[in-house]
Parts: sequence; C-alpha cells; structure tokens
Amino acid sequence: DGCGHTVLGAESGTLASINYPRTSPNSTVCEWEIRVRPGQRLHIRFGDLDIDGSDSCHSSYLRVHNGIGPNRTEIGKYCGFDFQMDGLVTSKSNEVTVQFMSGIHTSGRGFLAAYSTTDKSDLITCLDNASHFSEPEFNKYCPAGCVIPFADISGTIPHGYRDSSSLCMAGVHAGVVSNTLGGQINVVISKGIPYYEGSLANNVTSKVSVTSVLIFNSHLFCCSGCYGTLGMESGVIPDSHITSSSILEWPNQTGQVNIWKPENARLKRIGPPWAAFISDEHQWLQIDLNKEKKITGIITTGSTLAEHYYYVSAYRILYSDDAQKWTVYREPGTGKDKIFQGNTELYQEVRNNFIPPIIARFFRINPLKWHQKIAMKVELLGCQFSIGRAPKITLPPPPQNKNDEKNADFMDDFIHSMKTSLQTDKTTFTPEIKNTTVTPSVTKDVALAAVLVPVLVMVFTTLILILVCAWHWRNRKKKTEGTYDLPYWDRAGWWKGMKQFFPTKSAEHEETPVRYSSSEISHLRPREVPTMLTTESAEYAQPLVGGIVGTLHQRSTFKPEEGKEASYADLDPYSSPIQEVYHAYAEPLPVTGPEYATPIIMDMSSHPSTPLGAPSISTFKAAGNPAPPLAGTCNKLLSRTDSASSAQALYDIPKGQPGPGSADRLVYQVPQSVAHPTVSKDE
Repeated sequence: DGCGHTVLGAESGTLASINYPRTSPNSTVCEWEIRVRPGQRLHIRFGDLDIDGSDSCHSSYLRVHNGIGPNRTEIGKYCGFDFQMDGLVTSKSNEVTVQFMSGIHTSGRGFLAAYSTTDKSDLITCLDNASHFSEPEFNKYCPAGCVIPFADISGTIPHGYRDSSSLCMAGVHAGVVSNTLGGQINVVISKGIPYYEGSLANNVTSKVSVTSVLIFNSHLFCCSGCYGTLGMESGVIPDSHITSSSILEWPNQTGQVNIWKPENARLKRIGPPWAAFISDEHQWLQIDLNKEKKITGIITTGSTLAEHYYYVSAYRILYSDDAQKWTVYREPGTGKDKIFQGNTELYQEVRNNFIPPIIARFFRINPLKWHQKIAMKVELLGCQFSIGRAPKITLPPPPQNKNDEKNADFMDDFIHSMKTSLQTDKTTFTPEIKNTTVTPSVTKDVALAAVLVPVLVMVFTTLILILVCAWHWRNRKKKTEGTYDLPYWDRAGWWKGMKQFFPTKSAEHEETPVRYSSSEISHLRPREVPTMLTTESAEYAQPLVGGIVGTLHQRSTFKPEEGKEASYADLDPYSSPIQEVYHAYAEPLPVTGPEYATPIIMDMSSHPSTPLGAPSISTFKAAGNPAPPLAGTCNKLLSRTDSASSAQALYDIPKGQPGPGSADRLVYQVPQSVAHPTVSKDE
C-alpha cells in the first residue's frame, strides 16, 4: 500500500512513493519490478529522496536490487532527509527491483525517481525545470510518466514556457514527447515574456502566468518543424473532401432550415459547426487530404455558438489509404485504442499530438463523448510526406498452387511490415536542430577563419598596390625616354609605323611622294634632328640608298650606317659639284598637304646645248614657290653606270620647245626606271 505515481515503460519510466510530495504514511511498503529488453542494462536517477533516517535506515529506507526474485542482490540502501545522490545507480542486468519501506516517522516526503536504459545518459526526472541548467541550449532525455498531478506549467507553443515549469511535462504539453514513451527534448533558453497563455493539450493543462521579464526566462522546444496546418482553416482542402456520417438539419424560429454541413467543420470559421443528426458512438467526420501526408496533430473546438452549447469531450482517430480499410490509432506500447481528450467547453482550442505521427490520406474522427450534441470544428497539423516511403516492390505472378498462395500471403505481410517499419523509423525520432537565436560558441574553425580572412585581404591589397606602382613606374620611364618611345598602342597611326618591318614593295608599285624640310635641316647635326620634331605622329620618308632614286615607302625611317653619314648629293651626269649635304632623316610629314619627292638639282651650265649662264633647274616644286608649267614630257630617261668614266645622259627636247638653243627654261621630269643607251663623255 506504499506505491504512489507509477508509469513503467519499455525503455523508461517514473515511480514515486504514496502521497508524494506530502508526508508518506507510517508502516507502508511498495516494491517495483522493472524489466527492459534482454542485453540492456538500466540506471536510476533520484529526483527527490526525503526519508526519515533517524534509526540508520533500519525501519524506513529505499533499497535497490540487481535482478528480480529470491536471487536478487542488493545494489544500495538509502535514507535521510533531503538526501542528495550524485550520479546514477546502474544495474548489472536488464532487471531491477526497487523496494520502499516506511516505518514510524513524523516527517518525510518519500521519494521520486526515474529510470531508463543506459544508452540514455542524459536522463532527467519529472521534477527538473529549465532553471536547473545554465546552458543556453541543451538536450535531455525525459522518462515516461511525467504528467504528474503535483507539477505545474505555464505557457504554450510557440511563445514558450516559463522557466519554473517542469521540462518534461511542458514537453508533453508541447507535443515533442509522449507521456507513455518519454523521449529526447531540445531546449533553447530565451528572454521571458510578461504574459504566458494557458491551454489544454495532450491531457496537460498549462496555467496563465504573469511575470516580470527581467526576472524569469522562457524555454522553447526545438522540433522537426512538421506542425503546419494542412488546409482546413485556409480552405486548401475543398468542401467536397469533407464528409460525415450524418448532418444535422433543423428549422429555426422563422421557419428557415439550418444545415450544419461537414464543410462547416473548419477551425475559426464564423458560423455554425458540423453536427451529427444522431448523437451516438457510430458518427464520424472524414477528411480527404488528396494524398498521403504526415499528420502530427489535431486542434478541435466546440460549436463556438453561445446559444448552442455543444462540444465533443473524447474521441478516437482512424486513418486509411483507400477509405475502405481503416486503422484505429493505438497507444504506443500498449496495443489499446488511444482515447484523446477533447474539449471541456465550446470555445477553447484543444490540441492533441500524434507520437508517432500518422501517415495516411484519409483521416476520420470518431466522437465517443460529447455535451448535448456532437458538434465540432477541427484543423489538422502536419506536413508533406515525400521521404522514407516504402520501396516499390514488384509482386510475383498470381499463385498457381497452395504453396504459392502461402508465399503470396507471406509477401503481403512482408510488404506491410516493411512499410510500417520505414514509416515508424522515419517519424519516431526527432532530428537535432541547432539553435539559431543564441550566439554560438567560438570554435576552431571560426578562429581560423578570423585569422585567415585579414591575412588574405592584406595579401591581395599588397599585390594590387605592387601592380599599380609598376604601371605608374613604367609610364614614367616611357615619358623620360622621349615622345617616340611611347607604347605602340599610344602612338598615332601605329599600324603605319609597323609597315617598315614588312618586305619592301616592288618597283612596279605606285611611288609615294616624300616632302623634305627647309634648308635649316642641313645646318643641324645629325643627332640634333629628333629634337626638332614636335609632331605627335612622327612619320618619316625612306632615305635614298646607294645614290639611286628608288621606290620610297610611305612613312618609314632608317638609321644611317655606322661611320658614314648619309647625304643627298646632286647626282648629275656632268660631274656637277655637290651643292649641299642633307641629314639622313627627313622632317616629319604633315597630317595634311601635298608631299613631294626629293629635288634633283641639275646644273645645265656645262651641257652642250645650254647657253652659258643658264641657271640650274629643278624639276620639282619648291616649298613656298609656284610650280613652273610643264612644257612637255621627256620620252627618254637618264641611265647611269658605275664605271670609272663619267656617265653622259641624253635628254629629248621637250615638246613645244624651239630647240636646245631656246632661251626659255627647260623642264625635265624625274628619270624613270627605263634604261637608255649611254654615251661616253670625252675627258
């Protein structure tokens, strides 16, 4: 008669002495036999132990044994007021016996303890709350049976729970763990809120609480996130997919017929709810989700009409894939149909969670208890179900004999068990979700990144500065070397300047006229000529080579040979003295204007047909003087020889001239490349 609150699950549980947390009665005894799966061991954590130990644990005590029955062995014997035990009591096998004995005493609350298999190393008890832990985020394992009548909670999801609330009981209320199974919780501590709402969920009622934000904190539960609404309230589920066993129809005072159709059973919809015509246990409300979905919870209300105080206080849940074969949702680990607690009045929203969740397309609610009439509004919670489905299996052909029929039955059972196993494995365990509201601790990766990022920035900045400095230095160097040493892309007409490196055009190509500068060039030293060139686009004519007037290529420049400065002499067949010496480089050509070939100064004073005193005549126009009119065209061209004897040139008399003895001035063209017979000149 000394046993108090007790829930013994397959992997965890909770046990307490009678009347806990009040004083236990005298002369009582209770013994618990706990078993887990073979091959496993279990450990026990004491949440509270307050037993009179004045007689050295002789008449009042708590004793723990390895094993069950007469062959059990004692692990320990405990007593004392506010006894504190650090750590866990661990068994040597999968069976443990816990014995509580109460003698004659005047005080002592007794004890409360929790147990689990040894793989749950972070086991806590139903008495622990968030204020017992200093971490901003932590994971703990709650045992089964933490919905206890002497614990209080304040708050609800998603706003959070007051830190004085029992962690495990709040976890059951939030729907993250089951009271019959226990489970893992992930808790995040946040700043408190001034007002905590009260609500009823999963047979746990939370109380309204008003607190100071500066004193208390809140704790939130991280979960898989599969708690969204599935479309009843929003209208995603069409009216045609909501059906029922019967519909309440009745006329009002004005004679108008009121029909409480099943499509009225949408949560928070203004107006009447769905109501059954007959109130019995065979009524149902059915929802077609159009495809299989993962259903994790349900929210219900009553009629929400003050003049019609109707609501459902208890119901069952059935689900199906084809709306033909229905499965009743059962209490995990017990095999009994689970009865969900419904509403206690017509307005309040009551939530129940499914642990493990339901994987189905068709969902049916079967009311078992109600007030006056069966009437309700609902919303389903869950998410899309797209992973963890059973693999598609190709079935064998229909059986031909009895053995084949047995094999086919076995195959059907195997497929069904595989699908159930995959669904259970996929949905029973809550994935670990990291907290994003709390500043994470600095790890080695973060420290390494904090060092590498500034170093990389400095390296790239240095490289950029080096490249910029090199570019400025190169430009400055080019400027000091002269105008004509700029990069080829900065020169005007750079392509024309590059033509000097190409093969020389043949003599048949059209000659390009070249203009030479004034006589000031002849008075300059060869090295001083470039300083006179101020034109931005310096273009030069090709010099005469070997004393022959060859083809002049446009805009080309040549350097004179070493040891000898090139000059332009008057090369005439009568050994006229050299008049002037010109530098090898020509003046830059202007951008616009005519260009003329090299003038050939001809001294005609020694010519037999020329009168004495006749001046030398140039066949080309001089700069700044008008060009003399051409009186005719010479048909014969001058030919030169390289022999030691003097060369004599023969010229035709221009057309329209009176003869060699004419006083008029003769004009000759530049000799062309056609050779004529030469006449030796007598010395």
